[in-house]
Parts: sequence; structure tokens; C-alpha cells
Amino acid sequence: MTLLLIRHGETLLNAARVLQPADTPLSPRGLAQAEALAQRLAAQPLAGILASDLPRALQTAAALGRLTGLPISTSALLHERNYGELRGQAYDDLGFNPLTMVEAPPGGESQAMFSERCALAWAELLALQQRLGGPLAVVTHGLVLREWLQHPLQLPLGMALPARLSNASVTEAAATPPHAVDRVDCTVHLTGALRDDHHSLSGG
Repeated sequence: MTLLLIRHGETLLNAARVLQPADTPLSPRGLAQAEALAQRLAAQPLAGILASDLPRALQTAAALGRLTGLPISTSALLHERNYGELRGQAYDDLGFNPLTMVEAPPGGESQAMFSERCALAWAELLALQQRLGGPLAVVTHGLVLREWLQHPLQLPLGMALPARLSNASVTEAAATPPHAVDRVDCTVHLTGALRDDHHSLSGG
């Protein structure tokens, strides 16, 4: 059985390289990316959709829900890492890399807290997939996906962890251990003006 692990579409703050407040929605380009993603996945025999309930992920999942007719389950465990008081600040003005910081920023999560939450989210999505008995689409955030790519997912031999994960990308993996990955950060559905902006912020 397959897990389709999806990063949400682009937001204006992704493009501006700003750490995002929780209520950040998709940009018009991000909404169009979500539609392109949904068109790609709608033909697959999905059993369910699980999404972070933050607007940017939920809007991405909603496009897929409209085309498939499937209801969307949500989980706060799938939220992006909480950067607390750093949210709303420009990444390039901080003078350090918050995406790799170990300690918790004021009002936010430490790496250890975030890793623990990602592990709980993984267990939750596996339990849902097992109940549904078919392929599950999971719409979440860049750092959550990166955490899973380090553990428990198993990359193909010789494949390095990608430097960034694209907006509206799909990573496909097996739902059963060792959770082998078939493809990573796939964006074949994004063409022309919808192609991922490699300068945009991936995570945060």
C-alpha cells in the first residue's frame, strides 16, 4: 500500500522567504499548484486524505478532495515546526539558520519536541492507512517531510536527502516497513508558470 506525502502549495511568504505565521494561506499561484496536483492524483485509487489543519495545507488538500469526492481528515500533529516569536520574520535577516536550530525559539518548539511530534504524526497516519486499507494522501509541510525522510523512510541506495522540498511536491513511499521510497519531491505536474521556485523558503 502507498503513502503519497505532499508538501502544500506555495504561499506569498514562501516566495518572500519569511517564517510563516500559522494562519498563512496559499497564494494564487499556490492554489493553482494545488489544482495541478489534484489533477495528477485524482486518477489514483486513493482511500483517504489526511492533512495538517493549517490553511496552506488544508487548502491544498481541499483541491484533491473536490476532485476525488473524498473527505479530509485533519491532524494538528502534521503542523510545520512552531518557530514561535520568529514567525513573521525574514529568514535572510536572522543571521542564523532557524531550520536547523536545535534549541526552541521563544514560544516555539525545540528540534527534539518537533521530532517527537513528527513520530506521533507518522504513527497516526499509519494507523489511518491501515484502517482504510488503501493508498493515503497526506498533505503536510516541508520540515515534517524532511524529518520523515531521515526517519523512518528509507531512501533508495545512493540517493541523498534532498536539499529542499518543493511546494506541491509528491514523495511516494510504502506504508509497510521498511517504508521504501519510490520517488522523492516529484513535481512533474507543475509546468510553465507553476514550476517550483527554487529560491523560495522550504520549511518554516
